[in-house]
Amino acid sequence: MRILNVEDSELDAELCWRELDRAGLKFIKERVWSREAYEQALHDFAPDLILCDFSFPGAFDGLTALAILKEKSMDIPFIFVSGTIGEDRAVDALKKGATDYVLKEHMDRLVPVVKRALQEAMKRVVLQHARAALRESEERFRQLAENIRDVFFLIDVSDQRVLYVSHAYEEIWNESCASLYENINAWRDAIHPDDKEKTARSYEERVLTGLDYEYRIVRQDGTLRWISDRVFPIWDESGRLQRIAGVASDITLRKRAEERIERLNRIYAVLSGINTLIVRAKSRDGLLNEACRIAIDPGRFRIAWVGLVDRDEDVVKPVASAGDVRDFFDAMPQTALQIGQRGELVEQAVFSGKPVISNDVKRDPRLQAQLRSLDERRIGSLAFVPLLLDGETAGVLALYAADAGVFDDEEIRLLTELAGDIAFALDYLAKGEKLNYLAFYDALTGLPNRALLADRLSQQLVNAEQNGTKVALVIGDVKRFRLINESFGRQNGDMLLREIAERARLGWPNPDSLAHINADCFAGTLVEIKDEAVAVHALERALKVVTGSPYTIGEKELAISMSAGIAVFPADGDTAETLFKNAEAALKKGKLSGERYTFYQPSMNERVAETLLLENKMRRAIDNNEFTLYYQPKLNLATGNISGLEALIRWQDPDNGIILPGEFIPLLEETGMILEVGAWAIRRALTDQRQWRMRGLQAPRIAVNVSAIQLRQTNFVETVREAIMDANLTPHGLDLEITESLIMEDVEESIRKLETLRDMNVNIAIDDFGTGYSSLSYLARLPVQLLKIDRSFIIAMTRDAESMAFVSTIISLAHSLRLKVIAEGVETEEQSQFLKLLKCDEMQGYLFSEPLPFEQITALLDKH
Repeated sequence: MRILNVEDSELDAELCWRELDRAGLKFIKERVWSREAYEQALHDFAPDLILCDFSFPGAFDGLTALAILKEKSMDIPFIFVSGTIGEDRAVDALKKGATDYVLKEHMDRLVPVVKRALQEAMKRVVLQHARAALRESEERFRQLAENIRDVFFLIDVSDQRVLYVSHAYEEIWNESCASLYENINAWRDAIHPDDKEKTARSYEERVLTGLDYEYRIVRQDGTLRWISDRVFPIWDESGRLQRIAGVASDITLRKRAEERIERLNRIYAVLSGINTLIVRAKSRDGLLNEACRIAIDPGRFRIAWVGLVDRDEDVVKPVASAGDVRDFFDAMPQTALQIGQRGELVEQAVFSGKPVISNDVKRDPRLQAQLRSLDERRIGSLAFVPLLLDGETAGVLALYAADAGVFDDEEIRLLTELAGDIAFALDYLAKGEKLNYLAFYDALTGLPNRALLADRLSQQLVNAEQNGTKVALVIGDVKRFRLINESFGRQNGDMLLREIAERARLGWPNPDSLAHINADCFAGTLVEIKDEAVAVHALERALKVVTGSPYTIGEKELAISMSAGIAVFPADGDTAETLFKNAEAALKKGKLSGERYTFYQPSMNERVAETLLLENKMRRAIDNNEFTLYYQPKLNLATGNISGLEALIRWQDPDNGIILPGEFIPLLEETGMILEVGAWAIRRALTDQRQWRMRGLQAPRIAVNVSAIQLRQTNFVETVREAIMDANLTPHGLDLEITESLIMEDVEESIRKLETLRDMNVNIAIDDFGTGYSSLSYLARLPVQLLKIDRSFIIAMTRDAESMAFVSTIISLAHSLRLKVIAEGVETEEQSQFLKLLKCDEMQGYLFSEPLPFEQITALLDKH
């Protein structure tokens, strides 16, 4: 370092050099003692440190030397080394700019003072250089900022104000720079609502990390710009954040290019997905629904739908859709999909065969009627792309995007290619479906052919074997059809077959199990039949529909007749092929004998004939009032009095006398006649009750059994209500007994019906309780008043402890649910005594009385 010593005494100067040298300081020294020499040394020697005596001989002194230094604005440490300065003058010197002072009698302070002065001088030099560099940097920044398109800004953190913003702000934000100087939050106010919160959260992090951040702004004219900015912290000498500098770039063009590339990539993905789909699509609906799904993901459209042109109704009918559809089509004006409505976008696509787009739905006058629905789904643009088959528009692919301006020329080109692929797939599937149709369906009648019926029959046989049921195959042909063809011509013969097929569809229980297997021959299957008579009934109903009224052929009416052969699984075969062979053999045999229908097994014909004879007798029994009611009393176990009656139906057959219900009830249920007989039983029981009252007897309540078929009828409750009203009994005494398993077939519906009956004061008893599978939770919900314990448990309880425990449990359970318990089939005194001990409420059985006809039960009531 360079030290200038202003000292008139060479000895005193030497003392200073010696102290500094002894301390190990390296320096170059020079001594002056006049003003002229001092000023010259400041210029030529350029000292880093000045050591100066306070007073000299003459006019020049230490304070003058200090004043000269300050006048020249030279920042050089200035230390007084004097023996005569004194305290007051030393303080005055410090005020005038001296760095420090050392008394000559304390030269040991010289080295520490010099070191400290040099260190402080070095700090000032560094700070001056930094400030100079900052000023230079800010000037370069300003010059740069004014000449590029990015926005440069400088913010004072403590005052929260903008120190500088470049003019590019006005071009990008479309706001004046003055507005930002006035309000530092002006730039934030322009940020897109969806980006504001995220931008605010990231700001502090970005100040520390200097990471780029992208967001959108909405200018006053409504246009949207993408911004990328980066901010840089500026710290003061104490390490505190002083300013924030940053640069903001308009990246709108880049983002649009990226979005366009992304959209095109999505379209390519959709195109690829649909091309893959074409290979594996099996049906039109499957193809179109999956195509719409692919358009939503990975295509990321808001809505996608496909409509096919219906030329008969002049409308485009949506057949597949995906995305945010909800009630989209309901909210759409009817005219939007009608062909012939001028100005509608769908119609333009259909008739022009070219894509029709709207890249800004909010400003498109053609979409004003749909604007609310589109706005709810955040749709900004849409396109209708025609599906062309053989140069004609077969349908429309509709795509709805979230942003405006999505559909440019390149995207439309790809979508047109996409629509072409879908149209190709539709054509391919249509031809494939036609071939498939011809392989499994009869082209003349539209019914399944022999191959398809055989396949369905094979499936039915598998199910029947698992369920232990029967399946019947019926094959019938039109008698003398060849003569009809020869007389009326082949064209009229074909017309007749088509009309026969239409009638057969109406008459056959399951039209899907009906087929046209060759020229004049039809076939059908019947599943889950209990016996062969069921097949005969179904066949007779179908024949009545098919042959009941004549056909009009040309201008003439033609009556036809048919023969049928029947084969039944498992008796006549366990494969479809075997059943076909045997049914055809039965048909051939029946045609030779002239029978309307013939079973493959002769014994079966005899059994069916017997069944049909019995059915005819049943019908005659209904017509001739041959049914009657017997009554079995119910006894109150506590009092011994008759507490009720159970009505039991009997058939008074003129040929064979009284027939018990087990022999004819199943047949009544199979034929449906149980509905008529069951309704008659309820009316008859109420009529008999009214007669007892007219005779002055205390007529007990009468329980009538209800079959499964009756309870399943939707008008069952109404039938009971009409019977009560016709009886004109107030109060009536009608109870209904329903089996446990019957109620459990459809619990909710049963509860609904039984609650209605309860409201009509009809008591409900669960018959044969213990043989079904009802749970306690359902039992508690059922609106019933009585439980009847099945007779099998009553018979077993006297010899089987488990049965006794079961009966006891049922009685306790019923009483806890506030139900009465009736034991049926009581035949011994021992059984009666046990039931009393178990606190059973009522019993019925041969111990007290067998079922009795009206006159005998009347006498018994009179006696009791």
